Amino acid sequence: MRVIATAPGRCGVLGNPTDMYGGSVLSCSLSERATAILQTADVITLQADGGAVSQVIRTPDDLEPKGDRLDLAKAVLRGMNIAIPPAGQGFTLTTHTDIPMHAGLAGSTALMAAVYGALTAGQNLVKHSIAEAIRNIEYNQLGVICGFQDQYMAVFGGFNYIDFRDKGSHLAADTMPFATIEPLADLIPGGTNDLPLVLANTGVAHHSGAAHKPVRLRWLDGDPEVVKAYTHLAALARHGKSALLNGDWETLASSMNENLQIQQRLGASGDACDCLAAAALSGGALAAKLAGAGQGGTVLAVTFDKERTVKALLDAGATRILYPKPGPGLTITVES
Repeated sequence: MRVIATAPGRCGVLGNPTDMYGGSVLSCSLSERATAILQTADVITLQADGGAVSQVIRTPDDLEPKGDRLDLAKAVLRGMNIAIPPAGQGFTLTTHTDIPMHAGLAGSTALMAAVYGALTAGQNLVKHSIAEAIRNIEYNQLGVICGFQDQYMAVFGGFNYIDFRDKGSHLAADTMPFATIEPLADLIPGGTNDLPLVLANTGVAHHSGAAHKPVRLRWLDGDPEVVKAYTHLAALARHGKSALLNGDWETLASSMNENLQIQQRLGASGDACDCLAAAALSGGALAAKLAGAGQGGTVLAVTFDKERTVKALLDAGATRILYPKPGPGLTITVES
């Protein structure tokens, strides 16, 4: 048996990072995807980067992290309590990804979603349950201080409005409801084949947990500035949905710029992101903001002059340009 599972990256369009605080976001998946391929074999073998990194798993101790590209797959196996099977009943699990890693595009989450999908092929699980399971693994096995946007987008894909009411990174998993996810891709005027969106990677790696932690602590302490700011960000996403569905990119862009300004005031942006955001605006973009957590990562711009904006971003040091396009979420194909 051979199973192929893939999951997309995502860019936060508006409202992030309020998915950690019971807020709302607009989010778009990427064409770039992570892939996990599972094939029956005598023993469990994990591989990444075309087999350049490989390890045979013989005991539970072999699932401990080593700081390499196999750690994400190991975390999923640990989180799922996968038993080490007898000889002759194992599998080879191979992973690779087109998504820039540590770039604020949910690359790690997408890879974990693909692994989870490959391991649960044929179980017909509810998508919401899959998203929550992946988030719990990321939070508990890797210790990542994260919200829920990445996991829901990896599983559902598309261009979505997502409401995270009564959810939060500080709450126990069994006390929270599923998120409410509203697909918008088919409702956007003009379609989604050529959205006026450009992503520019700073080339500066970041860790979502590190980017979130300081502001998160202020929020947990009830800091009025943070609470007010994130309440407003969630409202921007709710109103941004109306702008998007009316084809009003100018209003959406204005809200995106405000989203960035709020993050900057809270110290949750970073020099690399701010530099590229300024370059995008000087290069004809209507808006530019963080696509993810900040302190490195990737900037999302709204522009109707992509050639000019892309040139400005590359001149300012962007290392990779991507073009968001909503597509399917987690896909699982089983071959006999």
